[in-house]
Amino acid sequence: MSDEVRQFYQTLASNYHLIFADWRASVRRQSEVLDNLLRRYLDKPNPSVLDCSCGIGTQAIGLALRGYTVHATDLNADAVERARQEAAAFDVDIRFGVADFRELESAVPGQFDAVISFDNSIAHMQTETELEQALRSMAAKVAPGGALLVSLRDYDQLAQEQPRSTLPVVKDQPEGRSIVFQVWDWDEDASGYRLNHFTVKQQGEAWETICAVSHLRAWQRAQIIAALEKTGLTGIDWLLPEASGFYQPVAAARKPA
Repeated sequence: MSDEVRQFYQTLASNYHLIFADWRASVRRQSEVLDNLLRRYLDKPNPSVLDCSCGIGTQAIGLALRGYTVHATDLNADAVERARQEAAAFDVDIRFGVADFRELESAVPGQFDAVISFDNSIAHMQTETELEQALRSMAAKVAPGGALLVSLRDYDQLAQEQPRSTLPVVKDQPEGRSIVFQVWDWDEDASGYRLNHFTVKQQGEAWETICAVSHLRAWQRAQIIAALEKTGLTGIDWLLPEASGFYQPVAAARKPA
């Protein structure tokens, strides 16, 4: 992964929870949605899951709370360490590691009933070759009869609309107010955009502004499906939020038993 992506998540690690109105509540709320979603593809008790872009543990912790056996990895060591601390605070047992999700075959032992990568992480892949490499790596860790699920923004629509920013998330906390928002600078051909992620934190009477920057590829639905087809997975589904309950579209595929 590029140094830019590493630096992006290095900058976000300590403040990622501020993206959510209530991160701990979001962990529990998402756990119900993800459990319902995964049960469509897994028919066994206590399934094993590899969350290969776990960040600070939003999905991994939620699934562990639901009884899943979870192995969680991420590119950024600081995010993984934060996830370890949060898992301890939730009193769940998760095996953590640092790994680029393009290199899971060498970095993570074994296979899993499900491999997941949520929250638009796949958009950091800049070329079709990188996209296919990442999805092949994830698919290799799926056990026969298991499933791969990847979420990303609805770029079929967003590339048409080319929004310039997200709505701010404003939180009032004992230590001061925080405001989180993003500004998007679209490429001329709308194939991607420069994401400027702003976290503004109140420090007494002063304000601190933190900006994390990365270029994201606006992968279209057809491109994701075509790349998944090359992995050997089958039964590819494209689940929109109204069908899955998750806030982003989810691409799902199965490994033949």
